[in-house]
Amino acid sequence: MTDIAVSRVASWHAHVYFDETSRDAAFALRERVMAHFDGKMEMGRFHERPVGPHPLWSYQIAFTPAQFSEIATWLTLNHGALDVFMHPNTGDSLRDHRDCAVWIGNSHVLNLPALGA
Repeated sequence: MTDIAVSRVASWHAHVYFDETSRDAAFALRERVMAHFDGKMEMGRFHERPVGPHPLWSYQIAFTPAQFSEIATWLTLNHGALDVFMHPNTGDSLRDHRDCAVWIGNSHVLNLPALGA
């Protein structure tokens, strides 16, 4: 097996999952992330429906590989009862979501056909 070069990771996405019962907690975490990491990440829209491969409601936090350690560690320590799905962006969306995922909290089954699987 050939190693994939770390330099192929253009960015990272963290997707915070929630539903109608955890919506307020998700919104509160979102506000804390924006306050704590202002300028170090990009916050995506607050989706109150499943979008793409994500089986639950979610929002995305996009960040550079240089920010991975700080943001991933903070989310690991501060996610509360919410689940977070993280993946690199290497140009191979299916592999990035299916084979290179990092979960904080519980894992969920992704809708991989949405990625062309």
